[in-house]
Order: sequence, then C-alpha cells, then structure tokens
Amino acid sequence: MSLATPLSDTGAPRLSSTDLGLYGMTIFAWGFSWIAMKGQVGDVPPEVSVFWRFVLAALVMLGWSLAARDRLLAYPAATHLRFAGLGACIFSTNFTLFYYGAQFLPSGLLAVVFSLASVFNLLLAFLMFGQKPKAVMVGAGLTGFSGIALMFWPQIMGADLNLGAATGLALCVAGTLSFCTGNMISASNQRSGLAVRPATTWGMIYGAGFLGLFCLLRGDSFAVPLTPLYLGSLVYLAVIASVLAFASYLTLLGRIGSARAGYATVIFPVVALTVSTVVENYTWTLPALAGLVLVMAGNVMMLRAR
Repeated sequence: MSLATPLSDTGAPRLSSTDLGLYGMTIFAWGFSWIAMKGQVGDVPPEVSVFWRFVLAALVMLGWSLAARDRLLAYPAATHLRFAGLGACIFSTNFTLFYYGAQFLPSGLLAVVFSLASVFNLLLAFLMFGQKPKAVMVGAGLTGFSGIALMFWPQIMGADLNLGAATGLALCVAGTLSFCTGNMISASNQRSGLAVRPATTWGMIYGAGFLGLFCLLRGDSFAVPLTPLYLGSLVYLAVIASVLAFASYLTLLGRIGSARAGYATVIFPVVALTVSTVVENYTWTLPALAGLVLVMAGNVMMLRAR
C-alpha cells in the first residue's frame, strides 16, 4: 500500500458486486495472512521464511509484469536505489520483524498493531515531507495508541511482567515503522511518475536479495520443512497475501478511491482476531475489547479526516 490521494465519498455510488468481491478478497486475504504467518514460525529462522516468501512472490510479480509488458529494464541506477529502498523497508525488514514478533504474540494482535500504519504514516509524512496533520488526525492517532495500550495491558502487565509480550509489541511497532517508511518511498516514487507494478516487482526482487545476503552472512541454512503446513502457509503468504491481495486492493483503490478502500484496514484486524480466537484460543478481556474498539475508532477517524 502507499499514500494515495483520497477521494471524497460524498455522493459516491454504491459498491458494485465487483467492488464487493475485491473488498472481500482484500479483507480475507490479509485477515487470514497472520495465522498463516504463525505456520512459518518454528525451527526455521524468520529471515529464511521471509526470503522464500518473496522469492516466490517476486517470481509471480515478474510474470505479471512481463505479461503486462512493463518496461522492467528501462530504469536508471538512481531509480533502482528507490526500488532497493522499497525492498529494504517493505519486502524484507518489515516482514522479518513481524515474523520475529509472531514468536511472542497471538496472530490477531499482530494484525491490530499493523492496522496503526495510518497513524505512523501521519507521523512520518510530517517528519519527512512537512505535512502538518489536522487536529482530528492527532486525536485519531492518540485514540489508536490508547487502544493498543489497552489491548496489550493483559499480556504485558499481568500477574507477572511478561517481557515476551513487550518484546513482541516492540518488534511489531518497529516492523510497522519500516512498512510506513516504505510507504513514504512509494509515495515519492509515484510522485516521480513511477508505475506501481514494476516498482513493486523490483522491490520484491531487491527485498529477497537483501534477505538472501543477510541469511548468508548469518550462516543460516536455506532448507525448510517440506510439510503441508509450512509449504501451504508459504504459498498462501506469497501468492494470496502478497500478490493477489495487493492486486485486489490497488484495483479497488482505482475503482472507489482510497477514502473507502482504506476501510479494509479497519476490518481485516477483526477477521484476524476472530481467527486467533478460534485457532489459538485468544482470551478476550474487557480491556482488550475496549482497546479494539478504540483502535478501530482511531482508524475510522483517520480515514474520514484524510
């Protein structure tokens, strides 16, 4: 995702069946991706799992770009630095940090932290581009962060101080910041006239390359378990969550505008938490429920303000 100019919903037509299908694809692909990520966590180093995820995703994106006749080789070295920055922030560092965070947290909470990307985008847009936020945006950010504090209160400040949950939260916050930095690069790329699809293709190629080099320097083995759980989650994350969901979201963005398409980021954490409740026996508390309401409210306020 990137920072796109929001379109007003005033007088906007109702969503068509195609729009609803794209919405459903985006929400459920991203909503189930967090539990699929848990299927990658285990004996394999997170960076190795993310490497294979984006090797596969890059191959799919490369095929798509070639079929669309994108001019992948028509970019100068300076533009490739932009692509490399995109790969470093979104398609390597971001996901690797979340995979490490998944070792400590239920999958649903990973999605909730990531849903605050719009808040971090606001902060980084101010720091990097001097875009001053409206007062309602600041209020939305404070509301969202208050919700995160409530949701993680039972995990971090229980009977015993849970350093694992605090570590997981810190890793996910760092991963979200990395993703949002990539958003700033993507926004700059688009303002420079670079098309999204070839930029994403090159970003995934560079991201996989950086991770491969990092794994070699660490002495990691590239071997992975050939089990249905691991391979199934790998294919899902690479093809469904990384390529098809991305394509669905961008198509939806062009059809109905970012103001309405962005609500997918409000809904998919609810899907992820529902899955986590069923599969991982995530335990709901009153503070956690109140926190979820605040996080969702903060996202809605942010989207409507933008």
